[in-house]
Amino acid sequence: MGSSAMSGGSSAAALRVLAVLLGVFILSMGIDKRAWLTDSGMLLGLLQEWSASAGAINRWYLETIAIPGAPVFARLVLFGELAAGLALICGFRVRLTATLTLLMVLNFHYASDVIFHYSYFINAYGFPVMGGLLALALGGKRLPLSLSG
Repeated sequence: MGSSAMSGGSSAAALRVLAVLLGVFILSMGIDKRAWLTDSGMLLGLLQEWSASAGAINRWYLETIAIPGAPVFARLVLFGELAAGLALICGFRVRLTATLTLLMVLNFHYASDVIFHYSYFINAYGFPVMGGLLALALGGKRLPLSLSG
């Protein structure tokens, strides 16, 4: 086996490990939000707190889209995180799952207005999670030990 084949295999294995670890992280985040299933007020309170200190564009987004939709979004986020975490752990449609999860994470980071501040660069929820999801979205095809091959 040539070195390029070995390198491709080790890269795929590394991405598979990344998928499992990010999957456990995202699944855990979803499990932590299980109360949102019956109480969307928890998300609503968080969104209102963010709105109080948000910039004009973020505040518009929160007040026009996120806050009115909180009862639906609370459940969507909960089920989205649970499904995404399980899909990444099992290796099911890793590229699609990572892409959709990246969009969900970006949405949360945008709504909270953290994405435009220096503290975002040193926050473990920021670039490490987004970078890992982006790597999986770009290269997460045909990973070993995956349901979708």
